[in-house]
Amino acid sequence: MTHPAAVRTARPLDGVDLRAAGPPALISLAAAHLKLLGCAGRTTFARSGAGRISLDESVHADIAWARAAPAGEVSDETTAQAATGVMHVHGRSSGEPRGLAADYLTTACAVLTVQGLLAAMLGRARGAEVTKVRTGVDLAGLLAVSQYLAAAGAEDGEAVPIAPGGPPFTTADGVRFEAETLDPEVWVTFWRALGVPERIAGSAWRSFQFRYATACSPLPPELHDRARACTWTEVRRAARTSGASVCALTSLTARLAEPAPEAPWQLSPRLPFAPSPARVPETGRPLDGFTVLEAGRRIQAPLTAHILGMLGATVIRIEPPGGDPLRGMPPACDGLSARWLALNRGKQAVEIDIKSAAGRAELRELAAGADVFVHNWAPGTAERLGLDDGDLAAVNPGLVYAYTSGWAGRLADPPLGTDFMVQARTGVGEAVRPRGEPPAPSLMTLLDVLGGLLGAEAVLAGLLLRERSGTGVRVDSSLLGAAEMLTLPALRRAGAGLDPRAPAGFRQPVPTADGWVAVAGDRAVPEIPRGAGTAAAVGLLRRRGLRATAVTTALDALPADPRFSSALTRDDHGATVVPAPWRFA
Repeated sequence: MTHPAAVRTARPLDGVDLRAAGPPALISLAAAHLKLLGCAGRTTFARSGAGRISLDESVHADIAWARAAPAGEVSDETTAQAATGVMHVHGRSSGEPRGLAADYLTTACAVLTVQGLLAAMLGRARGAEVTKVRTGVDLAGLLAVSQYLAAAGAEDGEAVPIAPGGPPFTTADGVRFEAETLDPEVWVTFWRALGVPERIAGSAWRSFQFRYATACSPLPPELHDRARACTWTEVRRAARTSGASVCALTSLTARLAEPAPEAPWQLSPRLPFAPSPARVPETGRPLDGFTVLEAGRRIQAPLTAHILGMLGATVIRIEPPGGDPLRGMPPACDGLSARWLALNRGKQAVEIDIKSAAGRAELRELAAGADVFVHNWAPGTAERLGLDDGDLAAVNPGLVYAYTSGWAGRLADPPLGTDFMVQARTGVGEAVRPRGEPPAPSLMTLLDVLGGLLGAEAVLAGLLLRERSGTGVRVDSSLLGAAEMLTLPALRRAGAGLDPRAPAGFRQPVPTADGWVAVAGDRAVPEIPRGAGTAAAVGLLRRRGLRATAVTTALDALPADPRFSSALTRDDHGATVVPAPWRFA
């Protein structure tokens, strides 16, 4: 950690004046993050309309509910979830579309807003004439489902069926729990220890493994039956002997006893360095000229780097010898995994064996010429390989070193730091389900996506801090921080003695003869005449003065949907591309 005397600016936005106005849902979280980064100023709330956040009256962010879709289609969290397909993906494990009870898309949009403002400030510091950023909640929704959207439009089908089902499991003594392993042998050994025949456990592995991709996991009923016949003590014993990781669902009330830091990331400046002359961005993207080195797995770190690439950075992806195995993950577009393309499109790739001394030396050489290094390796891996922030600072003292972890090192004995385990351990399973539904983590990768967005926000804050203080910076973000940000409103309700969960039926869409409709304002949808189709139902509800929209239930049809057809495009491989979530001017 840098001695305080060596750091002239403790936070990247110290001394920057903030002015925010608009509906709380659109501005409050973004303003809170900007204040944590050093801003001071005034926030004025309004009941309706768009939001605006200004920094030093020189950079402005305009936040709307709808940027791609017509305003009448998306006007709040509920209609944004419905139109962009979030309800559909979240509801796959249940067999019908369901709304997330937590304000997921406005939370994601708040992070995108902060990203846009930080990127604009960076661009201005390098001589770019950037004064305005525009973003929208519907754009956050399209980004959140981008992997599922790309897969739905691929040439071939999914590797496993999309059908209802999946964890969590429930024990004989009433404990609901998630199980996790990345090893099929461990999976089979765990269930065999609970009395499930090896043949049945083995047949379930592929569906379990692909739940990250499909947002559902139709498992053989024998697994749930055996879990219900065993006690929690027996389940934990089977986990210990097999090497599997299990986690009981934690309630929001129980989470109140566990203190959380104020910010979902940590910025740690190092000693000053002599920066090279900054190059003025040659394009309209503020990170043009920056180089990001990424060694990421799955979603979180690759998405962080993908966001930075969308802002103009050159991203160099470190892959193992033979390439990232996820390149071949079905379904494919032109021979490449559609999901892989959604996260890694446009990145350069270098194959390096970081387990070898020569490979580590090659990575250090790349880091010497980079602005950012981001990874989400397992805890202790960077230190063991000699690739921690101190090691890379020796070759590049101005590097922004970003670690996007699972648990941020804050739990004494954590389970595996994967999306669904973090959801289980942090009360997300309660926060995203209204009363009347059993608590259960969403099989949509909520935290991987939100954690990736937070990682990019932290990197941008680190780059701006480097610009203003002349120091290298380490930034830490985590899935745990993403979970705490998402559940904060529910935890505040629990702390006030209120029921932290939303009422029964909250954001529940209503079926029509050929689909589903959702109504803004979290109001109950009036009864729809029998036989009425979706278009007729939407028209009827609007004539009654309600803001209604059709629920997207077929992602492959979304590129042709009039609400988004002008925003969605295809890349050279034929994969669906969602638009960048900001516009700069």
